[in-house]
Amino acid sequence: MPRRIRYAMVGGGRGAFIGGVHRMAARLDDRFELVAGALASDPARALESAADLGIRGYPDFAAMIAGEAGRPDGAEAVSIVTPNHMHHAPAKAALEAGFDVICDKPLALTVAEAEDLAATVRRTGRVFVLTHNYSGHPMVRQARAMVAAGELGAIRVVQVEYPQDWLSTRLEATGQKQAGWRTDPARAGLGGSLGDLGTHAHHLAEFVTGLRVESVLADLQSFVDGRPVDDNAQLLLRFAGGARGMLWSSQVAPGNENALRLRVYGEKGGLAWSQEHPNQLLHTPLGEAPRLLARAVGALHPAAGHATRIPAGHPEGYLEAFAQLYRDAAEQIAARREGRAPDPLCCDTPTVEDGLRGMRFVAAAVASSRAGGVWTPV
Repeated sequence: MPRRIRYAMVGGGRGAFIGGVHRMAARLDDRFELVAGALASDPARALESAADLGIRGYPDFAAMIAGEAGRPDGAEAVSIVTPNHMHHAPAKAALEAGFDVICDKPLALTVAEAEDLAATVRRTGRVFVLTHNYSGHPMVRQARAMVAAGELGAIRVVQVEYPQDWLSTRLEATGQKQAGWRTDPARAGLGGSLGDLGTHAHHLAEFVTGLRVESVLADLQSFVDGRPVDDNAQLLLRFAGGARGMLWSSQVAPGNENALRLRVYGEKGGLAWSQEHPNQLLHTPLGEAPRLLARAVGALHPAAGHATRIPAGHPEGYLEAFAQLYRDAAEQIAARREGRAPDPLCCDTPTVEDGLRGMRFVAAAVASSRAGGVWTPV
């Protein structure tokens, strides 16, 4: 078993949701060991949260990076699980101090910050993995491999949607922590549902098809009174190469908990995948009966097998998909440090360049909507 990679965490302390998810994901394949953290914006709470986990605590990320960089047993990578406005500064500081970085999505608060981070990754040569976790599902990787192998032919239509219902009322006015920062443009950025959910949908569409969104026509709404960011977004998409698509993200769609869904149609057939039923992929070859492909069953592409841990009939889900990104990141980090090429199957992780495209996508959609719904280049 390879040596565990020591890592430190920024954010994710008491009361945080995504920090615990990252910690579980990092532990699942036993490739990482959490050794330190600056786990909250309040220094006292940061230290208390570190004590809860039995790790070295720091009052802020700058102190953590300085302290860990100088220790023989210090962290080798940094995981960033803060609200969006606190991605850029710790990520850049960590990269420049020689750490590899795993960062929650979206990449940054603004396009300018995203461009700076992308330039920093290129300059430092460090591993940077952005946790668009749905790309870690075996059947999503199966879909990507099928498209790349030409099994659908030339892609014509891409439909992707990500509706939820948890912000159908003004939950942020009650003091709920997640609702508070996700609806605050100073901490979330330009996009509400678009930045939170639409970036996942955008990445999933590009990841599976291998195509890039070139321009968008967007109609963004804030249905809940007093909400300064969108809670519903409907977009038309134009992809490089001529494919067309639609994207819908919403936080005000009653009856939808986490209903991310992708459909891809080519000249030879189609594919459909749903996050709420992640172990199945519907393949509809033109003129033939539909085929329901299942994780760990039948002749799947190696990419799907690489992302599968347990036998058929035992479902894998959200945490395993997150863990897949950590496992692949561990191989990339180990390979770079050992001076060898990483396992190619471990290289299908979202990159800083994917994050930059996501930020440009949000900015273009907001500009399009504000202009009354006009085609806007990404």
